[in-house]
Amino acid sequence: MFRRTLTLGIILVLAVFLLKLVVVALSKTKLAEFQPVATVFLLDISASSRGSIDKQKETILKIAKRMDSEDKALIYVVSEDAYNVYNGNPHKLVDMRKSMNKYGEFDPKAYGTAYGLALKKAVGDALEFKEAGYKPSIFILGDLENEGDVTKQINWNTLPKNMERTLKYIPDLSLTFLYAHPQKLDEVRQTLLPVMDEKTSLTMASEENVDQAVRKVLEILKR
Repeated sequence: MFRRTLTLGIILVLAVFLLKLVVVALSKTKLAEFQPVATVFLLDISASSRGSIDKQKETILKIAKRMDSEDKALIYVVSEDAYNVYNGNPHKLVDMRKSMNKYGEFDPKAYGTAYGLALKKAVGDALEFKEAGYKPSIFILGDLENEGDVTKQINWNTLPKNMERTLKYIPDLSLTFLYAHPQKLDEVRQTLLPVMDEKTSLTMASEENVDQAVRKVLEILKR
């Protein structure tokens, strides 16, 4: 009886010890796999995107809800100029909404789409986030129409080379275009496919397919 009790006691101790090792190993694996994400949103508030501005804002908030508390979120508004209106925790949804509603309203006096300037700023942010250990992702929400100052617009001829150069420093960067017309998105696709992969880094969707595209990007970001 004593031997049996001793044997069972030893087995129990070993089982508890092994279970503890497994729990510690799993926790370390989980920590090793986690990587904070930095999302940079470019919100088009120009005249040509007037009809979808509110939907674009809601999409930004929907994505932010899925982010981790250790992630970062930046929002730029884009019209004849491009400037940052939010920089902080993606779970601060009330603050994000207030910032977008205050600075992201359509201004009939503003004319232009400074997508090029906004994308340049977003890539600069992505580089800084990458150096800080984040996985960067850029969302461009708008119709991609060219208006106003040409120097502030995207140069589609040089964009592929610029992105190829950027990806050398940020190989895990993802770029998402939402709310543009399918014809515009096809132009984007043909322009960037030589340097970006649709499975892991390049996502596009017109208004009708935004939800599906968001789900895909969130999977890429492991959110």
